[in-house]
Amino acid sequence: MIERAGSGPLRRLVVLRHAKSAWPVDVADHERPLAPRGRRDAPAAGRALADADLLPDLALCSTAVRARGTWDLASAEWGTPPPVRYDRRLYAAGPAGLLAVVHEVPAEVETLLLIGHNPGLEELVLALAGDGLDDTLEQVRTKFPTSAIAVLTWRGTAWGALAPDAALLTSVTVPRGKKK
Repeated sequence: MIERAGSGPLRRLVVLRHAKSAWPVDVADHERPLAPRGRRDAPAAGRALADADLLPDLALCSTAVRARGTWDLASAEWGTPPPVRYDRRLYAAGPAGLLAVVHEVPAEVETLLLIGHNPGLEELVLALAGDGLDDTLEQVRTKFPTSAIAVLTWRGTAWGALAPDAALLTSVTVPRGKKK
């Protein structure tokens, strides 16, 4: 792994876009549930995180129904899920708002999972990534679809020090569940 400049422990910000949502008539955007594909893809995302040894110390999740459903199904794939904090500020937030919430994370958290929405998540990943391995930056610029997982690493003593161009985008994956 490439080490970025900075001091402190290696930290990982794992960004997960919620799984595919449904569009039921007369349901407010915040209340939209997962679609059948989303209910298949969210557990696949949980398995992908476990297989890549990316289980978080803490999860921050939007309060939207589809984000909460993604968390519930993904974390059910792990033996003991970490604590989760639901934060309404993550719903429809832009990169500055998302980063403000991340800045509040306690210093003892080394791997943080952030579950939310586009376009804010995509813009946050691109803002934080000073560099990327292989074609990861181009992948995110092209499309950051539902259930996409981006992993950013950086060195720092506190989450409040995370700033634009300070992280390395090490991987982007889009786990998909199998149709039954």
